[in-house]
Amino acid sequence: MVSTFVYYIPVFILALLFLSAAIKILREYERGVIFTLGRFTGVKGPGLILLIPFVQQMVRTDLRTVVLDVPTQDVISHDNVSVQVNAVIYFRVMDPEKAIIQVEDYMQATSQLAQTTLRSVLGKHELDEMLAERDKLNNDIQEILDLQTDSWGIKVSNVEIKHVDLNETMIRAIARQAEAERERRAKIIIAEGEQQAAQKLLEAAQTLSQQPEAMQLRYLGSLNVIAAEKSSTIVFPFPLEFGKLLKMGGSE
Repeated sequence: MVSTFVYYIPVFILALLFLSAAIKILREYERGVIFTLGRFTGVKGPGLILLIPFVQQMVRTDLRTVVLDVPTQDVISHDNVSVQVNAVIYFRVMDPEKAIIQVEDYMQATSQLAQTTLRSVLGKHELDEMLAERDKLNNDIQEILDLQTDSWGIKVSNVEIKHVDLNETMIRAIARQAEAERERRAKIIIAEGEQQAAQKLLEAAQTLSQQPEAMQLRYLGSLNVIAAEKSSTIVFPFPLEFGKLLKMGGSE
């Protein structure tokens, strides 16, 4: 009895090895690209997969969205400013067959393509556009990557530029530029205020000149304001008619 059991032990072990090589379980987000004698024969999964050992091989592919961090890139902008830019890319495998067959390592290929595309796109724009129009640049990079990775069965869903780093000299220059811009706006506002005030004073003078008694009333109003403030200043109104008479007498 014992000898018979010992005889079946190798058979039992071989059966376990055969089943472990033949039975594969794929999760819901995984797909298996099947090769039979080296030739592609289909995509299977998820769930229980049966393979013929030593005849069929399976390559697992993850269909979840991958977050790829693009390393910091040195970029020369269109206006010759050196900046360091890094970004993050969101993509997923849409066609496991293409992702495995058409490219050797789709993760490495997508990473290298993202780096070169980031430098190429940003190098065509000026620094102000990099800082102010980041959404537009994100869309441009995403469209280029999505177009080029389509043949690999990959869909680039989003690109986000995270940081645009400048050296200290450029930061100080931008600060001076912003300060000069604020001063320019302040001077324009002050000049516009003086212009509006002068226009209103001109309109008021024209209105008062139409009736001489109106100026006298304006004098009295000013005296009333001064008296209410308990000031020791004494003001003597000077009628405008005297000024006119003096002017006429001087001309004679």
